Parts: sequence; structure tokens; C-alpha cells
Amino acid sequence: MAAAAQADVAVVVVATTEEVESEGFDRTDLRLPGHQDELVARVAAANPRTVVVVNTGSPVELPWNDAVPAVLLSWFPGQEAGHALADVLLGAAEPGGRLPTTWPSHAEDCPVLDPRPTDGVLRYDEGVLVGYPGWKHSAVAPAYWFGHGLGYTDWDYESAEFLPVDGEPTADDRASLGVLRVRVRNIGTRPGREIVQTYLEPAVTGTPSDIGHSPCRLAGFASAQADPGQTVTVDIEVPRRAAQFWDTTTQSWRDLPGGHRLRTGRSYADLRLDTTVARG
Repeated sequence: MAAAAQADVAVVVVATTEEVESEGFDRTDLRLPGHQDELVARVAAANPRTVVVVNTGSPVELPWNDAVPAVLLSWFPGQEAGHALADVLLGAAEPGGRLPTTWPSHAEDCPVLDPRPTDGVLRYDEGVLVGYPGWKHSAVAPAYWFGHGLGYTDWDYESAEFLPVDGEPTADDRASLGVLRVRVRNIGTRPGREIVQTYLEPAVTGTPSDIGHSPCRLAGFASAQADPGQTVTVDIEVPRRAAQFWDTTTQSWRDLPGGHRLRTGRSYADLRLDTTVARG
């Protein structure tokens, strides 16, 4: 710990191993193996400027999360991991990724924790609240929401306009409702990249089970790059499927009743613009 205390910045790399994480078997918990959590806690206590690099392929518990100023998720980056990590830590490259999963503070907080079938049947007791929408109805917030991610600059979301497709919608699976045009501004001091995300939300009232749809789900995203002070516009195509649900009675896709709105922002929990969806 003496070396950590004397360093300008301490960098701790933690990881899962092939003994605890694999595509061939289920995990028994969400903890990092061994004494890695203790290592991070002790280094962070010795040096408040501690960066933790998390080298895993799926969510893990981060009990020391509030004790460190920076957490970098590297996934499994491969043979160029060292060079890529050095570039990000030294600021030569920006960490531009966004979470495709929701990360709990504690495994027991998860809306659904045991996905094992019973008597050959896998039940979905959560109904349409599969994945990140289920956390909205959970009593406990996660550590990191779906879509979360930070870079080395800040962004202002200025406006969003929905441009509907002309004519009647078709039955084509690839059919589009229209395009959401979003203006964002880099309000920081560095060039940066932002992942603009838009989520479709039914305007009808009622429970998710009543309308056959989760309350708010990802409809599309686009990447924006800008220099400091620069405003850029990105177009996000909104597929018709985002405004449909599967009718188990007719065994077909059906349009959601009523209207919709698009909620746009930086993550599922940071939505800054609301736009009404109107058909052309």
C-alpha cells in the first residue's frame, strides 16, 4: 500500500477468470473472484486518486464503487489491451462505449436473478418487463443503467424533431415510422463522441401487461462527434417494430394503441428531450 499512497494515480485492474465466467455454464454469483474487492478497497483507502479497470464480459458487483473517482470497463479487449488502455488513461483516446446491460449494486437487487428452467419450462414472471425496463419498477436503483457511459467532454441536448414517413405503414419487418433528428452541442473543452439514444414510450395509460409492451424501450441510437462548442445533428431511424407488440392470441405483431413519444438522451435513466411521434 505504500507504493499506492506515494503514486500520483493508482490504477488497479480487476477481472473475472475462465473458472467463474464462461459461455458454457451459469455463474453462481456476481462477485469478482478472490480478494480483488479487498485489494481495490485498500488501494482506494491509501490513494483517493484510484482508477479501477474492470476486465469482465458481463456485470459484476462493485462494492467499492463510491470510494473511487473513476471506473473503466474494458470488457475482454484482446491482445492490444495494453496499448488501448494506455491511450484511454492518458487521454489520447476517449472511452466512448455505452453499457448494453444494467449493472446492479448487489445481485439480490436484480428484478430477475434465477433464469433456470423448472421441469423444462422457463417462466417469464416479469411479463413484458424483461431486462432494463424491469429496473424502473424495482424498489432499488442499479449501480449503472442500461446505456450509461461517460467520456472526456460534456453534451447539451438542444432539440429533437420527428419526421414521419409519408404514406401508410407496410407490413415489412424493416418498415420505418420515420426519422428522429436530434441536435446536440459539445459544451466541454475537448473533442468528443456522444451516443444519442432514443426510447419509445406509449402514450396510453395502463399497466405494461395491459398494453403488451414495456413502458419505455430503446428504439434507436446514433453516434455524434464534435469539437468543443460545435453543434451537430444526427438522424435516428425509428423502426415500426418499436411501436408494436406480439399478440399471443393472433400470433402476430400489432400496432400499439394510441400515440407514442420518443424520449431522447444519454442513457435509459438520463432522458432529456420528449418528442411526439406522428404518422405521416
